Amino acid sequence: MNWSSLEALLSGVNQYSTAFGRVWLSMVFISRVLVFVVAVQRVWGDENKDFECNTRQPGCTNVCYDHVFPISHIRLWALQLIFATCPSLMVVAHVKFREQKNQKSTESNNGEVLYANPGKKRGGLWCTYMLSLFFKAGFDTGFLYILHHIYKGFDMPRVIKCSLEPCPNTVDCYISRPTEKKIFTLFMVVSTCLCILMCVCEIIYLLCKKTHKVYAQRVHTRVENERLRLTSSRPRRLDPTASTSENVSNIQKEFIPDTKC
Repeated sequence: MNWSSLEALLSGVNQYSTAFGRVWLSMVFISRVLVFVVAVQRVWGDENKDFECNTRQPGCTNVCYDHVFPISHIRLWALQLIFATCPSLMVVAHVKFREQKNQKSTESNNGEVLYANPGKKRGGLWCTYMLSLFFKAGFDTGFLYILHHIYKGFDMPRVIKCSLEPCPNTVDCYISRPTEKKIFTLFMVVSTCLCILMCVCEIIYLLCKKTHKVYAQRVHTRVENERLRLTSSRPRRLDPTASTSENVSNIQKEFIPDTKC
């Protein structure tokens, strides 16, 4: 698979992401895709050929290998990387949709645009961005569970007992380079957990930012309503010795609270 094309496609998401999103994208392509392409594929290059059992019974080695490795690690990780990175394309597609609507609005409404900044995370784009974060964290978590469930953990044993047919009895099967495979497995698991952590941190950051913005708008609305009510209920006394600008400044100081700490 040409991973460079996927990297080029997802690099446009950086301009719409927060700092957590940029760290997540860097971790995906440095600690996961790069390691996967350069090292992992070579370590698991031909594991079926290097898988040996102490028997010459035809078909026994293949049956035991299929039982021990129902799906190859590299193919499982390739699927995980595809599923974990594709939700980011939702954000790119939403921004492109806004840009197309701006173009149509410009052509039909004498240059008037619907979105001054199509990449601004407001309205529907904010929901799309949050949904992509949940999908990314969910896919990574799901593939970690699948890996743990299929292989009964993240360990790589050196010797495996196998007694499946057509093996004549219980035979010992040996995995090539088990220590090296275990190290890379733990590395991929840890990097996946860090990517999940980045997604969770970004979700919390966006929710806190949204909550703070809504609360600030409500406080501002309450202050404005109270100012209008007080202004309409009683006339203001102006200082005859002050200028007009000074009188306006005094009224604003009285009704608008000081926000400095």
